Amino acid sequence: MRLKGKRALITGAASGIGLATVKRFVEEGAAVAASDINAEGVRALAKRLSAAEHKVGATCGDVSKTADARRMVEEAVGFLGGLDILINNAGIDVKGTVVSLSDEEWERQIAVNLTSIQRMSKFAIPEIVKAGGGAIVNTGSIAGFLGYSNLAAYGASKGGVVQITRNIAADFAANNIRCNSVNPGVVDTPLLVHACKEAAGPDGDWEAVAKAYCAGQFIQRPAQPREIANAILFLASDEASFITGAELLVDGGFRIHP
Repeated sequence: MRLKGKRALITGAASGIGLATVKRFVEEGAAVAASDINAEGVRALAKRLSAAEHKVGATCGDVSKTADARRMVEEAVGFLGGLDILINNAGIDVKGTVVSLSDEEWERQIAVNLTSIQRMSKFAIPEIVKAGGGAIVNTGSIAGFLGYSNLAAYGASKGGVVQITRNIAADFAANNIRCNSVNPGVVDTPLLVHACKEAAGPDGDWEAVAKAYCAGQFIQRPAQPREIANAILFLASDEASFITGAELLVDGGFRIHP
């Protein structure tokens, strides 16, 4: 019960890492407002977990839009009675180079993966301050540290996640708010399956592509979403009370592989 009595808002909660994080948080005693642009998915999640006697509510919207971000934080605070933890997890993956990406594709990628952290934090931080402090965890990626072909906007957005995490940590330490990032490698999520199928083509072996993605890791398999959620849980909990502005790599050793 590491999060007993804590109130958390988790974005990108309808699937993948976000879904696993909601489950881990309620297992550890947190009350959760689950947020996603997929209204049907996040409402079904909240209904399912509420039926299991967990306190979970749903709030829906686009994290990159100021009005939606404000409303989702307000709804979360109304449901939870306050806010102690913000998990900025929502993200998308658009392939392309700086030449091939359209302006709209570039801007959408940056908006969802990076600008959303500013939008959500802008409204969540004053609520966390009211609670006496708390934690923010942002989902980055090893793509924020390494160069990958055909991932120009994604890599730029995730590099920005690392830096905005440091800035939030510096700006709000005096308010007893810690901010850290979790940076996964290859994770077994719907996003990975979609990326592998796209890379393999209509007649290709997408599972072979997924296996190839793991070739640069010491641990030769994709992470499970729950393994990333465990890292998020740690940084959000009081066990990480002296950690702020840090980048936790959860990548199976990918970044240090020779």
